[in-house]
Amino acid sequence: MRGIPGFKRLRLKICRRCALLLLLLWAACWVLVSAALFLLHRSVFSERCTDEKSHRILARLCLDYSSGALTGDLCEDLCVAQKLVYKHCLYYDRGKKVIQADWRGQPIILKSKKEIFSSYQHLSMLEEVEAQDIPETQLLLMVALEVKNALGLELSNNTMGPLWTRKKGPRWKAQVASMWSLLQQEEYIYFSLLQDFSKHVLRIIGSCGHFYAVEYLTAGHAWHKTLFPLENVIGPSLTEHRNRVRAIIDIALSFLDMVQHFDNDFSHRLHLCDIKPENFAIRHDLTVVAIDVDMAFFEPKMRDILEQKCTGDEDCNFFDCFSKCNLKIRKCGAQRANNNLQVICDKIFRRWFSPNLRGPLVSLPLQLQLQKAVQECAQPGHMGATGHQRTLKSLSELYHLLRVTQRELQGAE
Repeated sequence: MRGIPGFKRLRLKICRRCALLLLLLWAACWVLVSAALFLLHRSVFSERCTDEKSHRILARLCLDYSSGALTGDLCEDLCVAQKLVYKHCLYYDRGKKVIQADWRGQPIILKSKKEIFSSYQHLSMLEEVEAQDIPETQLLLMVALEVKNALGLELSNNTMGPLWTRKKGPRWKAQVASMWSLLQQEEYIYFSLLQDFSKHVLRIIGSCGHFYAVEYLTAGHAWHKTLFPLENVIGPSLTEHRNRVRAIIDIALSFLDMVQHFDNDFSHRLHLCDIKPENFAIRHDLTVVAIDVDMAFFEPKMRDILEQKCTGDEDCNFFDCFSKCNLKIRKCGAQRANNNLQVICDKIFRRWFSPNLRGPLVSLPLQLQLQKAVQECAQPGHMGATGHQRTLKSLSELYHLLRVTQRELQGAE
């Protein structure tokens, strides 16, 4: 009987040692996994958005400008006259740099896909011949080829104006090199080509080397109650419930205008494959603006992206753009199975026209009709002619219900 307490103490000691060994083993594994993750993703840590790094980026840009490597209509204000002043870093994302600045008292956004000018593919032709000797027709052809490579579009010389407005002069070589760095950024090409044809994209203000400046608009946020900070658009008076509801209706109508515009007003349909509040902003007149089009594709490029090998439909999902898998040939269809309207209804309109947003300002039957129309619109549709007719019906019904809602709100004043 005396041996039992000793046995218990021994067993307890063994259990403690085992627990300690397990704890040490877990700690060692955690350290190894953390180290591995750090090595694999160290670029993510280095991409932290800081004022110090942003100042260094712009200082390097100005150094390249002073050396004659690059130029642009904003370089003088940024690097010499100090009329373009850094404010703060907004974000870095997979190499893309987005910086807020103040230009002659006007807030603007500076963007570049890469940090350093020399990181962009160099135009070897500039070294082979004198820049002044390159015929402008040859440059326009190269611009057209770059646009076709980036967007899948074929452009004629007379539509190249927004992308090539430079004139030969003392900085001609730097102009061509700067243009070439901008043409390697799909978003810049989109904004440049569309700004004269669409009120739903950001306006380009100017450029310096590989950085281009666009108008400043406050992006939406998924965590925001109304998705977009409406008080920044209209003012503090919009905090009143009636004004807020009226603004949401106007913005929803602008979303529908944008959908119809992107579907019908260009030579090819423009697909938005990353629809979320953060990629849109609202102007003071309540126009919806696409502020990030890195995941926007015209129809020819969209078909190339979707047409991939597959074993099931899930392999044919490219962010918000879906296709169907043909199991016989194990290949995704080139035609998109959903559309911009369906995704906007699902990711934006559902939040606005859900039961928890009901109020006394609009009649209950109309609220229920609008909620039902949004739910039906958000459902994945059919492909081909049937799907197209369903989309047109949803678009027409939403237009009608939102305009009726507008009239009810005006009548209640």
